[in-house]
Amino acid sequence: MAASTSRLLDSRNALGFAFMVPAGVLLLVFLSYPLGLGTWLGFTDAKIGRPGAWIGLENFEYLWGDSVTRLALFNTIFYTVVASIIKFGLGLWLALLLNKNLPFKSIVRAIVLLPFIVPTALSALAFWWIYDAQFSVISWALTRMGLIHQYIDFLGDPWNARFSTIAANVWRGVPFVAITLLAGLQTISPSYYEAASLDGATPWQQFRYVTLPLLTPIIAVVMTFSVLFTFTDFQLIYVLTRGGPLNATHLMATLSFQRAIPGGSLGEGAAIATAMVPFLLAAILVSYFGLQRRAWQQGGADK
Repeated sequence: MAASTSRLLDSRNALGFAFMVPAGVLLLVFLSYPLGLGTWLGFTDAKIGRPGAWIGLENFEYLWGDSVTRLALFNTIFYTVVASIIKFGLGLWLALLLNKNLPFKSIVRAIVLLPFIVPTALSALAFWWIYDAQFSVISWALTRMGLIHQYIDFLGDPWNARFSTIAANVWRGVPFVAITLLAGLQTISPSYYEAASLDGATPWQQFRYVTLPLLTPIIAVVMTFSVLFTFTDFQLIYVLTRGGPLNATHLMATLSFQRAIPGGSLGEGAAIATAMVPFLLAAILVSYFGLQRRAWQQGGADK
């Protein structure tokens, strides 16, 4: 018995499992239970103050025909796609820049990370002042330069509000993408670039055939997290616009909250939240298949 216990304690798999148990319990309690409860509520007519009864797919059928929900779905996809593409482009450029031998490199990296460290609500309040219809510093500067003759209504016009919220999300999300890609760039051995230079490869060819392939697994991971964070964004939108004007910036997350808590329709709000799950699973699957290309980092064949 003692020998079996000793072998079990010496086993790396048993030790790893023991370390995973506390995290697994936390995930089960704080993630699995709320997800299961939310899914259940989505199939009921629950209201605040009463449990509700099982109604099957009625909530989803209603939401499919609801123009506001369809608009929120469009806003969410548009917001996620545009913001994620811009964050990836700017983040990759910034990572390549920070990977060079810059003066005060550590200080610059710390400054770059600041927008991601600042609480989202504070960032949203700062942008709320920047976009203010009467006191906007952007409009003030553009009028003083003679580029515009009246202040821009950033948050009062539907399309202006959409692009304004995307700009705020990009400002906050670029540091995460840049720092993560920078960590990936520093794992690439300089010998690859030396060999490419000896073969006469230009800087663009080195990036295309050395940097990008070896960085693909990191890109898959960071973009998956970026898409998930953007698709489920709530704080930034709720503080900045509350979904306005005319529901033009309502995302699925904000509309779910509005229907469930202020509106009192827990079942309807839970159904909207449940409808987000297939999109999130699709993003995770993209990341999974991207990670299958990890053999590039070991010089193996693509899988």
